[in-house]
Amino acid sequence: MQFENSREFARQLDKEDKLSKYRNEFIFPKVNGKEVIYFVGNSLGLQPKTAQKYVDEIMKDWAELAVEGHFYAEKSWWDYHERFSEKLAKVVGAKPSEVTVMNTLTVNLHLLMVSFYRPSGKRYKIICEEKAFPSDQYMISSQVRFHGYDPKDAIVEIKKRDGENNFRTDDVLKKIKEVGEECALVLIGGVNYYTGQVFDMETITKAGHEVGAFVGWDLAHAAGNIELKLSEWNVDFAAWCSYKYMNSGPGNASGCFINEKYHDTKDIPRFEGWWGHNKERRFLMEPEFQPEPTAEAWQISNAPILAMAPYLASLEMFAEVGMPALIEKRNKIVAYLEFVLHEIDKEVDSSFEIITPADQDQRGTQLSVFLHGEGRELFKYLMEAGVITDWREPNVIRLAPAPFYCSFEDMYEFGQILKKGILTKETIQ
Repeated sequence: MQFENSREFARQLDKEDKLSKYRNEFIFPKVNGKEVIYFVGNSLGLQPKTAQKYVDEIMKDWAELAVEGHFYAEKSWWDYHERFSEKLAKVVGAKPSEVTVMNTLTVNLHLLMVSFYRPSGKRYKIICEEKAFPSDQYMISSQVRFHGYDPKDAIVEIKKRDGENNFRTDDVLKKIKEVGEECALVLIGGVNYYTGQVFDMETITKAGHEVGAFVGWDLAHAAGNIELKLSEWNVDFAAWCSYKYMNSGPGNASGCFINEKYHDTKDIPRFEGWWGHNKERRFLMEPEFQPEPTAEAWQISNAPILAMAPYLASLEMFAEVGMPALIEKRNKIVAYLEFVLHEIDKEVDSSFEIITPADQDQRGTQLSVFLHGEGRELFKYLMEAGVITDWREPNVIRLAPAPFYCSFEDMYEFGQILKKGILTKETIQ
């Protein structure tokens, strides 16, 4: 399609957008009485209007039924988490038995590493990407120390080539082969939080398995954003937060994937609790643990229903729309944003460098942009003008036009605000 940098063209794209109606299903903050242009769905998605209804249902049941709500609420609490399985499985490309919702992201990664990081002999090293999200760095380092190893020796980082912004798959595969039989685990973020680069998860998973390692993925920036086929790719495990592209609310519950080939492994190491116990016998309070024959065996505590209610509200929309439609709009709106940025770059005495891959297969919803020659004053200007984005040092802004609620006119309007901010920057210092 031949894009145009005009409001009329953007509005025409919105008229043709089959998902445009879902914009009205979300609540937008306002700046100076006007709805913001919201680019941080990669940090915290907007609140679905139905979230309040789902939470209110729980509160009403709690008030009217108290403890009996576990069994007699319309959405009974004791099996509330089971309502996620089929819908969430379609989002991440899994079987319903392979997914569950529990805890929060880093907690789940720690728990999953109990099962899938089992160093012994000379097989003890973990391969991850350089400058992974800090929580992953802390988590991996602490796991290595817990097992008695030195992180400087046991953690192998895949690095970018000098002068390049993104990782090369060939370099990842080369490093896996080089570490070889010393590799116990490959654990990488499926979408790099800084650049928005999508890793070739299928190829990397296969390479990890070829050297005898487990392979897991942190899908914080991937779930609800890109096409995932966790079962087909034979991924061992994965976890993701729900509050970014999946709009569940701040710090909310995490989703987990555990490949079905491990469900019947009776001696797999795992931290256990009563919610992973055979649900048909759970309330018999038996002393011996009998695991559920699904990913739910990894659950420990009963589900945090109030926290999960907004996630379920959002997931209903995912089920209604489907990932293919979301990805189709994502590709188009990100391409239009990319076009607008290049057009504005021509009009101002500045230099934008998009460090996210140009190849659609290697990116999702996010564009990370180096604003060469610009400083935090421009970021401040954008925020005060109602453009909610985020800043990463030294001078990068991350823009994530979530397809559920961002419009093409938003992309055009952002370009005009950005241009004005650059041309008048001497007035905002």
